[in-house]
Amino acid sequence: MLPAEAGKGTSHPPLCSPGIKCGGVLSAPSGNFSSPNFPRPYPYETECTWLIVVAEGSSILLSFSHFELEYHATCAYDYLQVYNGATRDQGNLLGTFCGRSPPPPFSSAWHVMAVIFHSDRHVAKRGFAAAYRKDACGGQLTGLSGEITSPRYPESYPNDAECRWTIGVTGGSGPLTLVFADFQVEGGQGCGFDYVALFGGPTTAAPGLGRYCGSARPPRTVSFAPHLLVLFKSDFNIGGRGFKAHFYSGECQEVFTTIKGNFSSPRYPSFYPNNLKCQWSIQLPLGYQIKVFFLDMELEGRSSLTGSCDYDHLAAFDGGTENGSLLGRWCGWESPAPITSRSNQLLLVLHTDRNTAKRGFSIAYVGVVPINISCTRTDFHIQIPVQSLVQLEKNRIYLGTPSCVAQVVGGNFKIHTRFGTCGTESQKRNNTSVIISTLYIDFSAGDQEDIHQYEVQCEPKRKEASVTLIAGPDPSRLRQAENLVDAQQRQGEVMDTREIKSQDTSDIVFISICILAGLLMVIAVVGLVLL
Repeated sequence: MLPAEAGKGTSHPPLCSPGIKCGGVLSAPSGNFSSPNFPRPYPYETECTWLIVVAEGSSILLSFSHFELEYHATCAYDYLQVYNGATRDQGNLLGTFCGRSPPPPFSSAWHVMAVIFHSDRHVAKRGFAAAYRKDACGGQLTGLSGEITSPRYPESYPNDAECRWTIGVTGGSGPLTLVFADFQVEGGQGCGFDYVALFGGPTTAAPGLGRYCGSARPPRTVSFAPHLLVLFKSDFNIGGRGFKAHFYSGECQEVFTTIKGNFSSPRYPSFYPNNLKCQWSIQLPLGYQIKVFFLDMELEGRSSLTGSCDYDHLAAFDGGTENGSLLGRWCGWESPAPITSRSNQLLLVLHTDRNTAKRGFSIAYVGVVPINISCTRTDFHIQIPVQSLVQLEKNRIYLGTPSCVAQVVGGNFKIHTRFGTCGTESQKRNNTSVIISTLYIDFSAGDQEDIHQYEVQCEPKRKEASVTLIAGPDPSRLRQAENLVDAQQRQGEVMDTREIKSQDTSDIVFISICILAGLLMVIAVVGLVLL
């Protein structure tokens, strides 16, 4: 008995009928298929694969009219798997099912779906019956992200259409977000003819989130319920181009407004799903910039033909949209250097294609505090808007040492100090004399230390000052690095001590030999005289 069979019944199954055929390629615009022998019990030790392929550019709606497989909590015995694509890439898996609860209707993200049925050597049930059709409107959308379009988009949608898309990730958490990229639906007062209606739940009985028509794109919609329903209706005449919308759910989208944070790709460090478009938006108060640190990255590699990130990739945009300046685009096993936004908003977008998933990425970010710094030949002048650090007392902001704290003057934290104080020191950089010090901003709370450090620099001859973030996003890593440096220094000191001791020992031996040689010479001379 296999380990997975432990605890199962010990009935003796009949031998599987020889020559059982199942699975195949289904290429008609619509069709039906079922488990072998349905509605009689399916055979033991059977595996079938159905590949549904419709015209490119079309989608597939898959639904189940009957479903009864042997039950197991993790579907380890008999099971049905549905893939959003042609391969068994785990990033394409939409779900694994068993027992008596039928899978929900699935809408594919492209024109190919795969269905795999597996039975083991014990306990057979009646199996399943399924149907599919192409270019269906509506369905159950369970991915972390996806696209919804009206029928025939971007051509004019048909009359008398009614489509319902229910969006929701099984066991998922976090909000569901819907963003319209294009919208043109017959208008009218009250949207009584053609319209798109949104509901914060799986049915129209859920709270309404909006009803839209005309040519103005609906606003970004967020539902904190486990499901989001999109209902599209058209009447008997006058159509339009329709609409295209993207949805993001759970860990595939988030908005950050805190001064520092971290996030990772879906399912990290396990493989991310395929067919994703995820967004993470960082939005800080005016005046801030955002510095992003790439802690870990493993995406699908570059194209061997173009050498570019044509497949899975992560992109960063300055500002809140993809229309902003591109700050970088990465893939493979790159370890990008930190990037800094020019504005107070930054958008990161992850695209994954239909196959080849990897571990993904882990990112930390920190808001670079808006610091106005200037200098003379003898003094530093530092100003920070109080509203940028509204949660901090002035003693949490100091230059060099805690005794050089900021003062609150006219809505700003201010530090005005001469070069000879507050830990300033003179250095040579690029053959130029500069004055440097460290500005500390202490965000620590409770036992959690969180001190951001900025190097302030002045070139007295030109009276030019600058400020650079040098520490802040991950104090624990900095402490580890400091401990490593300390350990190396201590090891060096031990080596130095050993060398000194070795030198001391050598000197003593040398002196002893010299003294002994001298005594021998004296004895020899005395002996010669006596003779």
